[in-house]
Amino acid sequence: MPFFTYILFSESHDRYYIGHTDRLEERIIEHNSGHTKSTRYGCPWELVFKREFGTRIEAIRYERYLKSQKSRKFIETLILTG
Repeated sequence: MPFFTYILFSESHDRYYIGHTDRLEERIIEHNSGHTKSTRYGCPWELVFKREFGTRIEAIRYERYLKSQKSRKFIETLILTG
């Protein structure tokens, strides 16, 4: 089963959200339906980046790496370069 690290963007709040999951489509629906506290007020969220991993540990490590950058420019460069 693949795992994903993903980045969502909220145009209404001009904000990015970084997460990981093994159910990407369902997770995006949860974010956009208000079931996730941290993204409830940014709807609609658009998937702007995803990377697939073979294990949950790899996906979590990559998520932590992205969050540790604390740089909007880094995230936007990553999105543009894929």
